[in-house]
Amino acid sequence: MRKKIVAGNWKMNKNLAETKTLLSELKTKLKASSEAEIIVAPTFTNLYSATEVLKPSGITVAAQNMHEAENGAYTGEISADMLKSIGVETVILGHSERRAYFGETDQLLAKKVNTALQHEMTIIFCFGEELQDRKSDNHFSVVEQQLKNGLFHINKADWKNVVLAYEPVWAIGTGETASPEQAQEMHAFIRKTIANAFDQEIADEVSILYGGSVKPNNAQEIFAKMDVDGGLIGGASLDAENFTAIVNAI
Repeated sequence: MRKKIVAGNWKMNKNLAETKTLLSELKTKLKASSEAEIIVAPTFTNLYSATEVLKPSGITVAAQNMHEAENGAYTGEISADMLKSIGVETVILGHSERRAYFGETDQLLAKKVNTALQHEMTIIFCFGEELQDRKSDNHFSVVEQQLKNGLFHINKADWKNVVLAYEPVWAIGTGETASPEQAQEMHAFIRKTIANAFDQEIADEVSILYGGSVKPNNAQEIFAKMDVDGGLIGGASLDAENFTAIVNAI
């Protein structure tokens, strides 16, 4: 049975003191057993502190990005080995902001996927269409190509280390949200695409998160859809009350 997951992507927010405060609040509020695996992704500078603060809460700490090389002259970059050395074994790859603002291509992401898998890390692989793709009825094709180019070269056994996160780019930070029906339609398409490329068992077991302006007032309706296994949460994950409410909506 596939996992239910709620992951909070903090992006470039929260200094060290603010990070510790929010994590402490989450530890208190999320003490009760949840139906979902809970993941938080603070900024790089606060990852080690986050792993220390969250022991032994059961909340997983993830990195927001990772370089594809093992080491070398890549000023400002962070490697898989560096992350694992501080206890971080989950990484978000391919977020729409990385694609849009930093020019990350499907080909580059395929290399990052390979490196993460070589280090036995769990990958939250992000993908999704922009507004013009949706308006031109090209959204299914865009999503299919992003999956195939960035991820479909991996072995069947590697899928146990992969979580998918569908991000309709037009619904991130805009206040717009895909309807629960639109989310379900795309998640079902994603599962079918995986089944066609690999097999039905892998398609049925992989967790697919929805990442587009999930808030406490819409989380339960979105999460109730058959093929939606949780959420990759942005702004709402920066507030303990809101994030807890979303986790409890699973």
